[in-house]
Amino acid sequence: MAYSEDHIALAAEYALGTLDADERAQVAAMMAVDQEFVAVVQAWEFRLGVLNQMVGTIEPRPIVWENIKREIAQTLSSQESTETSPLPSDAPPPSLDLPAPETSPQETSPQQPSLDVPAPLQSDSDVIPGIAPQFIPQTHAPDPRIVPLTQVPIVDDTNVLYLEGRVKRWRNIASAVGALAAALLVTLSLQVLMPDALPGALRPPPRIQRVEVKTPAAPLVAPAQYVALLQGQSGGPAFILTIDGATKNFTVRKVGATPEPGKSFELWLISDKLPRPRSLGVIGGSDFTARPVLAGYDADVVNGATYAVTVEQSGGSPNGQPTSAPVFSGKLIETVPPSQPQAPAKK
Repeated sequence: MAYSEDHIALAAEYALGTLDADERAQVAAMMAVDQEFVAVVQAWEFRLGVLNQMVGTIEPRPIVWENIKREIAQTLSSQESTETSPLPSDAPPPSLDLPAPETSPQETSPQQPSLDVPAPLQSDSDVIPGIAPQFIPQTHAPDPRIVPLTQVPIVDDTNVLYLEGRVKRWRNIASAVGALAAALLVTLSLQVLMPDALPGALRPPPRIQRVEVKTPAAPLVAPAQYVALLQGQSGGPAFILTIDGATKNFTVRKVGATPEPGKSFELWLISDKLPRPRSLGVIGGSDFTARPVLAGYDADVVNGATYAVTVEQSGGSPNGQPTSAPVFSGKLIETVPPSQPQAPAKK
């Protein structure tokens, strides 16, 4: 069932205890016939119960206890005066049991008494023997001269006023916090969207964006190329030796030399900077033989050395030294100079 705001406010005030007697009676009547309204009141009692726990105990004022004792004394005195008050004057007098005169049977016949004449007294023959007369108290209306005292309820609304004050204080604090949050939200929005509209102290610091500019890599420089013609005394080239200046890898190209059966050609590096010739390996039977063994030598040694070929037994010299005189020899000459880096073209 949907309740109006007045019904909800009435349930809240009932749970808070700020209704007068008539309004509380109205709420109690509604709760007796409407279970949903009972649930609304219980929900408010659950919500306000937390506030009740926040309120500490308060010692009542001395005047409260004095009022209670005075009201108790007035109530006791009124009860005692009611018990000792005289019977009303209009109460009928107690009846007396007097002997009735003897009458003849004709006179004892039943007659209809008149309204103004009291009924005749009963004779001794009418009295039931063996039962003593009893006193029957008279029942009468309360004395109008005795005014009943109305109990005035003593209501101590100190706790209610204290609770209302706390509620107002918390409400004011909540309003102040809400206003502060709204101001902070507006300030943050202006800092993001319109920072120039804020004063200097509230403006955000200027953003400094660092951009990394990568310089183009230097163009690769083509290494120098060296070639040596290894030839014999007859003057014809037998091998062509090519050396890369950057990697120091060499390649031997067989031109017109053919080894004897059971023999091998072995290449040697001869330099005055070295104590003895150094073997660069056996030249294979194919047209091209490549070796990376020159990487461990200095460029001056590689470029200024004499390269010679000797005839050794199959597989090369057994002791690492040439066993015969060189049959082909030659020195390196530079065929391709290293290229110079070029400046990047202007756009």
